[in-house]
Amino acid sequence: MLKKILIPLLLFICSFANAETIKTDVLVIGGGACGVAAAIQSARSKVKTLLVEPGPWLGGTMTMGGVCVLEGNRDLPSGIWGEFRRRVIDYYRPRLGYDTSQNATLRFEPKTAAEILKKMTDTVKNLTVKLKTPWTTIKKDGTGWEVEIRVNGETVTVKAKVVVDGTETGEVALKAGAQFVTETTNVTEKASDEIGDITWIAIIKDFGKGADKTIPKPDGYDPAFYNYFKGKDIKQMLKAIEIPNDKYMLNWPQGHINPSDLKPENQDQLYQKAKLRTLGLLYYLQTQRGFKNLGLDNQFATGDHLAFIPYIKESRRVRGMVRMVQDDILKPYSRESKLYRTSIGVGESFYDNSFALTYAASPRDLTIEYHSPYAIPLGAIVVKDLENLLVTEKAIAVTDLVNVSTMYPSVQMTLGQGVGATAAYCAFFKTTTRHLNVRVIQGEILDFKGYLVPFTDISQHDPHFRAIQQICATGMLKGVQKVDGNSIELEFDPDGTVNTDEVKPVLDEFYTRAFLWFAKEKPGDKLTLGNLLYFISDYTLTDPETLENAIGKSWKTQFKLPGELDTKRPATRLEFAVLANRYLNPFGKTVDITGKAVN
Repeated sequence: MLKKILIPLLLFICSFANAETIKTDVLVIGGGACGVAAAIQSARSKVKTLLVEPGPWLGGTMTMGGVCVLEGNRDLPSGIWGEFRRRVIDYYRPRLGYDTSQNATLRFEPKTAAEILKKMTDTVKNLTVKLKTPWTTIKKDGTGWEVEIRVNGETVTVKAKVVVDGTETGEVALKAGAQFVTETTNVTEKASDEIGDITWIAIIKDFGKGADKTIPKPDGYDPAFYNYFKGKDIKQMLKAIEIPNDKYMLNWPQGHINPSDLKPENQDQLYQKAKLRTLGLLYYLQTQRGFKNLGLDNQFATGDHLAFIPYIKESRRVRGMVRMVQDDILKPYSRESKLYRTSIGVGESFYDNSFALTYAASPRDLTIEYHSPYAIPLGAIVVKDLENLLVTEKAIAVTDLVNVSTMYPSVQMTLGQGVGATAAYCAFFKTTTRHLNVRVIQGEILDFKGYLVPFTDISQHDPHFRAIQQICATGMLKGVQKVDGNSIELEFDPDGTVNTDEVKPVLDEFYTRAFLWFAKEKPGDKLTLGNLLYFISDYTLTDPETLENAIGKSWKTQFKLPGELDTKRPATRLEFAVLANRYLNPFGKTVDITGKAVN
């Protein structure tokens, strides 16, 4: 009888204990654009992943924050970002007039995007998502972490091998003891403690001619603050921030703030001022410009009809293993460090039309130089001196001029895939962020259709996509810049010919006998297919004639190359990429966190 009582009691005690402690490989705290992509990729990489989000939706800035007009990465549908983009387009495709072209600005209703993200996570094995689940504490647990979360009002301990800080402003890393860099350098190169604009977004709707949706005058309203809009074509400006179903994304910046403004004791005042500025803009449009038909949409089901969270464009940035600076974008190949070789995410230069109603009157206008698309290095997400803690969003280790683009939701979603692959690497191989294998992590990103190099002319459907990405991630071939209006695209240019001076430095760096080969063969300015085959023959110790015959037979069938093998003509960039990747495998050469080759 006693045995029958004790066994159920022990089972009850064990089940209760298990409910109080959750063990997982990867814990992602914060379901913003980067956090949700990191969680998806981590789980797809076959490690147990838990995503906790304090709010009711996934998506962070682009859903709960209302940033629902996305210009960035339109030409770079990398991995999970590309998947999300396709799902949004497919959802709105039946709607008359919705632009479904490949590089159209992505526009959506925040709630719809949140639902799409939830459906994406629901289909991923190894992934558990807990919404409305805040976290309270974090502390080190060996090489991993112990985090307390609140589930249905109860405290639950999570033990994780790796933690990803998916919050908008690096809150987890701060509590974990990470060091941060808050000083910025503005366009005049003067040091400043200010960080980026804070905005509180509203979704407004056109309720039709004759409707009067005028709101009560906001506290502290001053029409002079909106003088910029006098004489402006408001209808034209609204087109830039239009989203489906006759709605618009409206925001007005609070202005640059100091880190102290984000402290809990100061947040309420800061946030209220930001809300009043946005409401003031709507009131101005209704009463001064005659747009009474524009009213607040109840998109978020909040009491004031504004977004759940503020949109903070810039915040404290962590001290990472490396720091990405503007020269890593403007001249990545001429720097001593070769951070482009460690790419785990990509971004592109773009003109941010979606904020046409905000930037012009911002207290500190930033005129950022148009630049080439860029790669985000692995070391920028790795917290220095704290093992197995990765950061995302505005907390990554970049300068403020780099943050102007990397903070953007579509760029962060692209980066999130790299963050997830990095977290999964540490968990799967039972190692730490001190011992990252750059090429293995990048290989995982490529396996799931992510970009390492931001080429706009080579799609993921191209049979040579991977070979081109791998060769160019080494720097052996470099992208070709193409100016397109106000932006610059980076193209691979597959039909272009290969300059000997371009490939020689990397061949010399990766292959010990390369300098002897160049001294003996003395190739001309243009590297011929014969030169390339001779180099491969020398490196692989293969008979030249045997190699040429084998490549000739496989030219169209295996390698899927156009034309015919002619050893006398200059090699095209495509031919070089495919053959060098197959026979020389420079991507297999180990590089460290700075991109330096490790022989």
